[in-house]
Amino acid sequence: MSPSGKKVFHTGDTESTALMQEFENLLSRYDYNFKKGDIVKGTIVSQDNSGALVDIGAKTSAYLPYKEIGPIANPAEGLKPGGEFDFYILREENEDGQLTLSRRRVFTAQSWNELQAIVDNDAVIECTVTSVVKGGLLIDVMGLRGFVPSSHLRVKSSLEELVGQTLPFKILSLDQQRNNIILSHRKVMAEQMAEQRKELFADLHVNDVVEGEVVRLTDFGAFIDLGGVDGLLPLSQMSWRWVEHPSDILSIGEKVKVEVIGIDFEKQRVSLSIKSQFPDPWIEVVKILALNEKVEGTVTRIKHFGAFVEVYPGVEALLPSRDITEQQNQTGKQINVGDKIETYIVKFNPEERRISLSFEPLSDEERKMVVANAFGGESGREG
Repeated sequence: MSPSGKKVFHTGDTESTALMQEFENLLSRYDYNFKKGDIVKGTIVSQDNSGALVDIGAKTSAYLPYKEIGPIANPAEGLKPGGEFDFYILREENEDGQLTLSRRRVFTAQSWNELQAIVDNDAVIECTVTSVVKGGLLIDVMGLRGFVPSSHLRVKSSLEELVGQTLPFKILSLDQQRNNIILSHRKVMAEQMAEQRKELFADLHVNDVVEGEVVRLTDFGAFIDLGGVDGLLPLSQMSWRWVEHPSDILSIGEKVKVEVIGIDFEKQRVSLSIKSQFPDPWIEVVKILALNEKVEGTVTRIKHFGAFVEVYPGVEALLPSRDITEQQNQTGKQINVGDKIETYIVKFNPEERRISLSFEPLSDEERKMVVANAFGGESGREG
């Protein structure tokens, strides 16, 4: 017995010695110790509809079942005799001394390794949505199954419309033992938007006029998407005319041109205006209207202290409630929103953007008093 444990034949015949050496070589070739879970190299010997036979250096060609071939576009092409691949030992020798192999397990192991590298580098991975399930989506992650919670999606379409689409994701958690992969689409979009905001703020300046999309309406204004940054368009900046609610002049999805009137770089806030792009009507009204002049206007709103009357496009004047009551007592007619009425300007202060009206003109004495108190004094009439 040789030190290696193999039988040694003693003969003086040269031919016998050669035969003995050949036999030793054959024995050496099959001196192996393959274990389940090992990754080995092998060469395709033959293939049929059920699978392939693979030479991995064992006594008998190992068997690769068709279902264990793995992600090959054309399995028959991928298993041509002579092709060399890495294989995973799925099962150890059976009673015939044949090992069972898997290519699919090799791909799986490689996928987990690559996914771990993606996690380590905090990289983005493109994956295809395969189905909608309760609470989110299932996606194909390099041949493995991943899950995306609904809370980690940022899309405008329905979940069903996403099936078959390829989207960018970030891996939130990776657990190979539990075969568990959780991903987020929202995180990718948030990071992209953060980058967009950074670039946008670098290029944004006060007085710039930009186009944006109305994305949200509130009682105090509208939020306009400027391409990654939502700017606030206050109610007071929508029009020179009175606006009761943003929905009166704007709608979700509408494209509007807005002027940047303020930027807070620290808080990353942008203030916008529409009316600033148009001439200030108070500048024009000074050229057209004057104290004690008779004007026709439209009642725009009524409050407990009086009615607001638009006497020029974008310019409202106040008709005090006392005057309204006296007029109603005299005529028996009630004033309503939308009515056109004729009044007189009894107080005119463009600097403070205030005009007061009355159904009766000022007397000469009242006019003198108004002029005398034009810089903050009391007028001849209240209101």
